[in-house]
Amino acid sequence: MSSTSKEKLVIFDTTLRDGEQSPGASMTAEEKYEVALQLAKLNVDVIEAGFPISSVGDFESVRLIAREIKGPTICGLARAREGDIDRAWEAVQEAESPRIHTFIATSDIHMERKLKLSPEEVLESAVAAVRRARSYTDNVEFSPEDAVRTRFAFLVDVVKAVIDAGATTVNIPDTVGYALPWQFGRMISDLIERVNPPDGVVFSVHCHNDLGLATANSLAAVHAGARQVECTINGLGERAGNAALEEVVMAVRTRSGEFEVSTDLDTTQIISTSRLVQQVTGIRVQPNKAVVGVNAFAHEAGIHVHGVLADSSTYEIMDAQTVGLAESTIVLGKHSGMHAFRSKIEELGIDMDEADLVRAFHRFKTLADKKKHVSDEDVRTLAADEAHHVDKDAFQLEYLHVVGGAGIRPTATVQLVREGQVLSEARIGVGSVDAIYKTIAAMANVPHELIDYSVESVTGGTDALGAVTVKIGANRRVFSGRAANMDILEASARAYIHALNKVIYYVEHRGSE
Repeated sequence: MSSTSKEKLVIFDTTLRDGEQSPGASMTAEEKYEVALQLAKLNVDVIEAGFPISSVGDFESVRLIAREIKGPTICGLARAREGDIDRAWEAVQEAESPRIHTFIATSDIHMERKLKLSPEEVLESAVAAVRRARSYTDNVEFSPEDAVRTRFAFLVDVVKAVIDAGATTVNIPDTVGYALPWQFGRMISDLIERVNPPDGVVFSVHCHNDLGLATANSLAAVHAGARQVECTINGLGERAGNAALEEVVMAVRTRSGEFEVSTDLDTTQIISTSRLVQQVTGIRVQPNKAVVGVNAFAHEAGIHVHGVLADSSTYEIMDAQTVGLAESTIVLGKHSGMHAFRSKIEELGIDMDEADLVRAFHRFKTLADKKKHVSDEDVRTLAADEAHHVDKDAFQLEYLHVVGGAGIRPTATVQLVREGQVLSEARIGVGSVDAIYKTIAAMANVPHELIDYSVESVTGGTDALGAVTVKIGANRRVFSGRAANMDILEASARAYIHALNKVIYYVEHRGSE
């Protein structure tokens, strides 16, 4: 079947809503907007920008994305409640193509133990929610939460009723990742047959990865007739995450003969999108992660290398360039100027405003004076680091001096700037990083708990940039901070401050949930 005669598979990205619910993946409004811009470049069909009723901050970020992002449909999530639906519409109404996505649980265990409602009451709420959403827009999606564990006859009744009420997309979630591919595919096929939806109604799936089957279940559903897949970049999401967008899209593309669908995604933006989400959330993917892991197109075993050199298709079923891993054409070194640096940024598909670009260039020149060769990964890391520099951040690092060594108690002296005021403090610790963090914590005075601290080398060698990721717990949430520098201690300080600034932003703009 030719690609022109294939049906369109709608790619619904929920990185900014479900993905943000991963512990440590909380994003500021500016970070969510940055990711939304990249999702638009990736050409996803729908961006679920958030859950507007959940907080003032989430509402504002959804409204910003709806107002500014062009191309994709912008969707807001709402429970089957009038206030939720009204708030969702208020947030997305300025979008070129707005959508309201409303949901209510339909499994016996959820109805009885969580909602404490009868099936009849749930059905009534679902219909009322869709009708209210339709009073605002004709682009309405409905999800029966925990559909996989819902009694099939009741699921059919609910789906028929919400379609009659005006739902144009019906999403079937495997909320707890319980399904097996052959069972889920059969369920979707049977549901479509029993409901017999009118033209224009799209069946969708939203699969969680608790058994590692989210992508497989999503593909089984597509094969059975689903024409929208809800997914996230890098498979982010609650617990074990969601179906990974890059896996679903590249599976459909690579095994196109097995599917009657195609997508409109610009797959060359996959790597850039994956790395941006990793940098913004501080959640790295494992090296052997399908499609976007650093080892996904790497070969070490001799027999594999020999085959790839002879013909890449011997061991690579995808062309690395199709996901954005094109070979570099611009090599940077200490003699490279702003023009070459700007060209490299453009080649890598990175969007930066002029102020961030200038700061990144100055850091590049410092790095290039110390390294013989500056890699693409170095440039990506510098660019991401500067993109997260915000002049209105609560705290900014002004000065850092650490004394340590064998037989010396590590001491850190730190100066921070907040609202033009310089704060100074010095503390000792059991190690250099501990001393730095105790000093910063004393000045910041933000209640929190350090959960995780990790360091990774961006490239090889002792002159490599070190990327530090910090996770702290506050307000019953996990916040991440990330920074990179050739000096690990400075990177550690900046990552910690980045995380603390996120806590302050959350408290000031979102409040407790």
